[in-house]
Amino acid sequence: MSAYASLAAHFGRIAAMSNAVGILQWDSDTMMPKGAAASRAESLALLRVLQHEMAADARIGDWLEEAGGDATLGEWERANLREIRRVWTAQTALPADLVEASSKAISACEMAWRQAREDSDFPGLRPYLAEVLHLQREAGAAKGERLGLSPYDALLNDYEPGGRSATIDALFDDLAAFLPGFTQEALEAQARRPTPAPLEGPFPVEAQRGLGQRIMAALGYDFSRGRLDVSTHPFCGGADNDVRITTRYDEADFAKALMGVIHETGHALYEQGRPAAYMNQPVGQARGMVLHESQSLLMEMQACRSPEFLDFAAPLMREAFGASGPDWQADALWRRYTRIERGFIRVDADEVTYPAHVILRYRLEKALIADALPLAELPAAWNAGMKELLGTVPPNDRLGCLQDIHWPSGGWGYFPTYTLGAIAAAQLFDAACRAEPDALPGIARGDFAPLVGWLRTHVHGQGARFSTDELLTRATGRPLDAGMFKAHLARRYLG
Repeated sequence: MSAYASLAAHFGRIAAMSNAVGILQWDSDTMMPKGAAASRAESLALLRVLQHEMAADARIGDWLEEAGGDATLGEWERANLREIRRVWTAQTALPADLVEASSKAISACEMAWRQAREDSDFPGLRPYLAEVLHLQREAGAAKGERLGLSPYDALLNDYEPGGRSATIDALFDDLAAFLPGFTQEALEAQARRPTPAPLEGPFPVEAQRGLGQRIMAALGYDFSRGRLDVSTHPFCGGADNDVRITTRYDEADFAKALMGVIHETGHALYEQGRPAAYMNQPVGQARGMVLHESQSLLMEMQACRSPEFLDFAAPLMREAFGASGPDWQADALWRRYTRIERGFIRVDADEVTYPAHVILRYRLEKALIADALPLAELPAAWNAGMKELLGTVPPNDRLGCLQDIHWPSGGWGYFPTYTLGAIAAAQLFDAACRAEPDALPGIARGDFAPLVGWLRTHVHGQGARFSTDELLTRATGRPLDAGMFKAHLARRYLG
């Protein structure tokens, strides 16, 4: 067996292990009884240690050196070697006992978070979160030393290869300066238009579920390779060719679950569209979370808050809930789905205020990793940041610093990718609509094939072949740039 073939076989086994972890983690977040938490934590910790040991195998270095001189390898195989080296370098920086301890701490913290969120009890979560944070600092320091990065940038690099906080700081500082004035201007423009009446429920969960599944099918989700379930926090997970999404329902407001479904379906389309020939190889994975979030936000914000989408979806909504009248017409629904409000909850935020939620979390997690903010002071710092960036203060920690699962689940360095993804989404959607004249008319008919087909070619099917900026440049003509995002906001909310 050649060195490259040995690497491909080895990483195919790692992918199989990752698939097992993915399904066990999905079950933990959806259906697992509470009493199974301890044994599940042990199982996940063992599998993650085995996965880490496989990815840090000393033979990988020898195989990489030999395969590097193989003149028969094509472009995809050479890109795969680059990605294998990236994974191996990061994994060899971590000792197995740190991987095991981190996995167990995350499992315990996730379970504690569910109860703490329900009870608005940050002190109850704090000891669990402190352990996760401590271990994340250790991991960041170990990877940073190997890669020549700060601990935070080393954690960020796991989610966005090549991402650096210095670049994000400049971009987010610009947005933080732009958003307050723009938000006020957009709110004033909104006040001059008719205010849509609230839709009166209740909206039964089964009806919401049926509507969500119809929209998922229209978007192109393959139900033979996935499913829709319920969880405390919506997510997309599972395994290769078993891409599962979740949402949460509110019988007083069906839009929350529907937009959650659309968001997670955007993630799932990316996963289902990765290159089949390299599905179990590093080069066949998604490029990073900036592009992953671009796909979810492109569907949720760009495509499915458009007037064209409401032309298609309004009749389905009326049918699902047995509704009628002017408040259920497409134009009234569009005004409702593009309504701006300074709210507390990130996942329910409109696209104008959403970046402020992300900037807050990014600044806080950077300070926490650097030990510049004591964990005990997180609720107060959160509330102060909400006041500064959004002009509002949550009345309790359930609506504040306990709302997201990312930190309890070890997702440190993830948050900035949401707004970077929104910026990329604006670029990609604009490019798709210019390249495919039937993209928007198709959405109005419920035909997402022109849009999704373009994304399959230019994003999904490229896997991790290119860097984020190179992929964006090839697809849109420019690297990541906030200009198109700002222009999109102006057209939709000031036009």
